[in-house]
Amino acid sequence: MPPVFAHGRLRLYLLGLLDEAPRHGYEVIRLLEERFQGLYAPSAGTVYPRLAKLEAEGLVTYATEGGRKVYSITEAGRAELADRRGELADLELEIRDSVSELAAEIRADVRGAAGDLRREMRAAASATATPVEDASWAAAKEELRKAKHEWKEQARRAKDESRRAREEAQQARRQAKEAQERAREEVQRIAAQFQEQFAKSGGMLGSLAGAWLGGGSAGAGSGGGATGAANATSATASAAAGSDWAEDLAPTADPARDLDRLLDRFRDDVRDAARDHGVSPAQLAEARAHLAAAAARVTGTLRG
Repeated sequence: MPPVFAHGRLRLYLLGLLDEAPRHGYEVIRLLEERFQGLYAPSAGTVYPRLAKLEAEGLVTYATEGGRKVYSITEAGRAELADRRGELADLELEIRDSVSELAAEIRADVRGAAGDLRREMRAAASATATPVEDASWAAAKEELRKAKHEWKEQARRAKDESRRAREEAQQARRQAKEAQERAREEVQRIAAQFQEQFAKSGGMLGSLAGAWLGGGSAGAGSGGGATGAANATSATASAAAGSDWAEDLAPTADPARDLDRLLDRFRDDVRDAARDHGVSPAQLAEARAHLAAAAARVTGTLRG
């Protein structure tokens, strides 16, 4: 059998199967056998250790149902799968090609067996004085005809599967590329809106943003007009200079997940600034107003 699952490839394919639906180990083996049209099936000693390793890495989890472990993919597993969608599509294509090669091997075996049968029959006819009975010869010819028909049918199915896999792989690569582009544009747009809101907010959010970016402080005891104005000015300048905010969060193929990550970063930054510099009642009231305005703006953008 041609090598399909090189280092790390079976691991990737298992993630793909579990992304389709939760499955137990025997079901994974059966699905792999179906993908290879019954020409190949991995052993339990191949599949179960890899599932256990994926579970140890936090990429899959399992629940016990009816005495069996039913494995499900985790968010971390989906993130890795999203990063390797193109590689998974190529692997699907390689599996179809491998099925074609296996069918070719079977075809060669059938041809060899048919040739051996003909040679044996000729040798038997030469070695005996009596001719081969008509019934025996007809039966042998029928067996040969069935064998030829079987390998031709297998070759045809393998060719069709290979063609469909090639088309699906090309479509999957195009869709993955388009999804990444859309996710990148969406993340950039939302990040720009957050930056604009920071720049316009001044006051509490401006002070917190300034403190996070290295600007002025907003301690529990600070609150004079001159200090507030200086903080607002510093925060505005810091927000304008921080156009690379959250740039380290690389976009994935899921815009909704990217937005959750941005909101988590925003929440953590504000909490860190409040913890480090304190919050007064007046600042809390002002922060509430700014957060309400930011929430209305962002939700309006997403609904629009």
